[in-house]
Amino acid sequence: MVPFDFAYYRPQSIAEATALFAALERDGKRPLYYGGGTEIITLSRLNLVRTAAVIDIKSIPECRALEASADPLVLGAALSLGELEEANPFPLLTKAAREVADRTARNQITLGGNICGQIFYRETALPLFVAEADVIIAGPYGIRQCRFLDLFHQQLQLGRGEFVVQFKVDRATATLPHFHRKRRKQGEVGYPLVTIAALKKDGTVRAALSGVCPFPFRSAEVEAHVNDRSRPVGERIQAAVDAFPRPILHDIEGSADYRLFVAAQLLEDMLRELGDGETV
Repeated sequence: MVPFDFAYYRPQSIAEATALFAALERDGKRPLYYGGGTEIITLSRLNLVRTAAVIDIKSIPECRALEASADPLVLGAALSLGELEEANPFPLLTKAAREVADRTARNQITLGGNICGQIFYRETALPLFVAEADVIIAGPYGIRQCRFLDLFHQQLQLGRGEFVVQFKVDRATATLPHFHRKRRKQGEVGYPLVTIAALKKDGTVRAALSGVCPFPFRSAEVEAHVNDRSRPVGERIQAAVDAFPRPILHDIEGSADYRLFVAAQLLEDMLRELGDGETV
């Protein structure tokens, strides 16, 4: 059970949600937006999150949108990972979602919740990075649309009172050749040592990683090394690994050196499967 009392609200529109947040904030309630709620509940039990009010966004139609035949694709932030897995509008995102937690948990965890949560792996961000998706944000100053990667700096940079409504992905980009691989310490459920998601467009590989650092990332410098066909593949991979942002995670799941070793292996697999054009 959550070890404190809180008020629960379920607005029916974006305008109602943002107005409600502002009113609760003025009353000192420190409200939180709520999607699947799995992380809020877990962290509350550990006394790492405390609030007097939660605002559930799942009844807001825009947050539940799934326009799989549109261009761009529209993916509501309150869709569960299980729903995305079943609908499969964006195969690379489906593969990433399928590797998060177990099936029961994925039926509760939402796309927006996974990306905005405090647990820093945020693996469903990786396909959105490489697809160069847009994100729709609602808040006290209205609704705005931004390039997802431009707004994500170690975590999604949301202002107080803002929440994610939707993600939009170019339909053609969602069908590009892709690669996804997750390596864990052991078993088939758990946090990653390293996860890589990649797309190949016009002969160029776009790659994003989670588990290596205490935040997911896509790096132009890393991609420049990966795609530098003037150099042997082994040199390209080593240069890419050397260009990873710091710090490198070193914890009970795996040492920093081991994570870098696994990342190099997965980069090699990625180049092989995406047809690098030379023997790896």
